Amino acid sequence: QVHLVGSGGGLVQAGGSLRLSCAASGSIRSVIAMGWYRQTPGKQRELVAAIINSGGTNYADSVKGRFTITRDNAKNTVWLQMNSLKPEDTAVYHCNARIWDMNMLLNDYWGQGTQVTVSS
Repeated sequence: QVHLVGSGGGLVQAGGSLRLSCAASGSIRSVIAMGWYRQTPGKQRELVAAIINSGGTNYADSVKGRFTITRDNAKNTVWLQMNSLKPEDTAVYHCNARIWDMNMLLNDYWGQGTQVTVSS
């Protein structure tokens, strides 16, 4: 089994910062990519930021220049530093990882979600 545990959400005023973390553990052979998605009621889950093994990153246009994703491959951990937060960043943030497990199966795994609330 593979587990993702995310943390770091909370309530912050507009302009503030939060740092999310997510760690993958369990029957892991290789983590291909890790990232964060977010979802608000009535809307589809959207990609916020992702990072692959080589360090390449991808960001939603709405967060470029404000959010930074980093990763420790040895620890299968990813962090999302969120600066200059805006009320529209309010959402439940879900950690995602694409993982080859020990049975050589490639799957997407999701963390439990963490609430980020930005007050105006």
